[in-house]
Amino acid sequence: MPDSLIHPRRCERAMSDFHVHPQATVGEEGGVARFQCQIHGLPKPLITWEKNRVPIDTDNERYTLLPKGVLQITGLQAEDSGVFHCVASNVASVRVSHGASLTVSGSGSGAYKEPTILVGPENLTLTVHQTAVLECVATGNPRPIVSWSRLDGRPIGVEGIQVLGTGNLIISDVTVQHSGVYVCAANRPGTRVRRTAQGRLVVQAPAEFVQHPQSISRPAGTTAMFTCQAQGEPPPHVTWLKNGQVLGPGGHVRLKNNNSTLTISGIGPEDEAIYQCMAENSAGSSQASARLTVLWAEGLPGPPVNVQAVSVSSTEVRVSWTEPLVNTKEIIGYVLHIRKAADPPELEYQEAVSKSTFQHLVSDLEPSTAYSFYIKAYTPRGASSASAPTLASTLGEAPAPPPLSVRVLGSSTLQLLWEPWPRLAQHEGGFKLFYRPASKASFTGPILLPGTVSSYNLSQLDPTAVYEVKLLAYNQHGDGNATVRFVSLRGASERTALSPPCDCRKEEATNQTSTTGIVIGIHIGVTCIIFCVLFLLFGQRGRAPGARGTLASWH
Repeated sequence: MPDSLIHPRRCERAMSDFHVHPQATVGEEGGVARFQCQIHGLPKPLITWEKNRVPIDTDNERYTLLPKGVLQITGLQAEDSGVFHCVASNVASVRVSHGASLTVSGSGSGAYKEPTILVGPENLTLTVHQTAVLECVATGNPRPIVSWSRLDGRPIGVEGIQVLGTGNLIISDVTVQHSGVYVCAANRPGTRVRRTAQGRLVVQAPAEFVQHPQSISRPAGTTAMFTCQAQGEPPPHVTWLKNGQVLGPGGHVRLKNNNSTLTISGIGPEDEAIYQCMAENSAGSSQASARLTVLWAEGLPGPPVNVQAVSVSSTEVRVSWTEPLVNTKEIIGYVLHIRKAADPPELEYQEAVSKSTFQHLVSDLEPSTAYSFYIKAYTPRGASSASAPTLASTLGEAPAPPPLSVRVLGSSTLQLLWEPWPRLAQHEGGFKLFYRPASKASFTGPILLPGTVSSYNLSQLDPTAVYEVKLLAYNQHGDGNATVRFVSLRGASERTALSPPCDCRKEEATNQTSTTGIVIGIHIGVTCIIFCVLFLLFGQRGRAPGARGTLASWH
């Protein structure tokens, strides 16, 4: 056979050099010795051991061979001394490691020695159905007893479990339930003296499907949904493909529930394809496929055309369109699809429109916000494809009137209080404050205040006057409506800020005797008017030519 034909086969079978060779060791009679070698090969090489170039006696219970290339010798004897080699073999090659000598010295004094764990279990990451080898080599005098437990207190079990040698735990055909921290304990016989070592076993499971996607057929213009659920350890990540190309969310395609649900709304002929669900984790991957068939009824109308959206106010947009170019006789109505341009498609909502209407006012929108609109025409046999989407932004809006309260601090000082609006600063805004004696025609102001301010003091006011105070918020869209308060400094210790027009003497009215309180019906209204007139008259006396204001606090 020509070499060119067998060369690829040679590449499939190979063996590397040893990357871990056994090391020379010295032990006492009755003690423990351990050798280890590591090598890679394809197929996986078989590891055996030689002593003085003669295969060791595997029937000797003191010799333990572990699958990972470890040789343990317990209860050392003088005749165990020699040179040990690790031999790796597969169909491609046979490799022999460097020699490592074992020297067994005479027995010790027989004195007590604390239990010691020479080699504890390693952290392992395996895939289900593999074999876990948890090594534990302990020494001491007397020889310690090795036991195993789980750190979480759960029982290790017996099925597929065996102890190899004097303390190695072997778990065959591991499952995800075997994951955990395993504790090796070396106990001095007859006492509670012990030493422990622990290692973590992580068992991974390749992704596998719990629910496969199913092939479906749906009419054009409707919604198609595929569901694909997978399990594994660690939990798998699900990816969707359309005819072999990765499919992401966007437009009329939505992915939900950690990508386990694929939804395609308003399907058309271009959506007819094979959709693949791929579940993948670090242990492996699985793939399943399903076909979407789009049913297209003959005679359905085309999409509405000339769709336009125009802002009407800060909360309204007018959308207009013209009827489809073909198959318009069976149209029974239109559906307008609406969503914020920045929102995902699943937050879309719809409003129905009669068949004879070719414009619709969309209300209850948010100011200064971009919206997306598209239209479908409906017949008894189904919906048209969607029109081209159009965008429009609602107009901006001036701020609402701020809540305002007024406190009288003295015979000539008022404190104005309101809630700060830090967002005003983000929109080139703040507050404007105006005030005047009620008898004057013109206001003092505006006093411009940042949106972070929540109070302001007006001082050096006329103690005999009634003052009108106005506070408004403004932004780049203009001034909002003002909040107005009337307050009198006369009898300052007994009065608080009042709202016009009839509350100007509310507190004094409540301080009247029970005889005054009997005034009922229309007399109450007349009394309020009289009080307000008196305030205006008092306000004309002794007016100060000017007044000053100060910031009470900046926040």
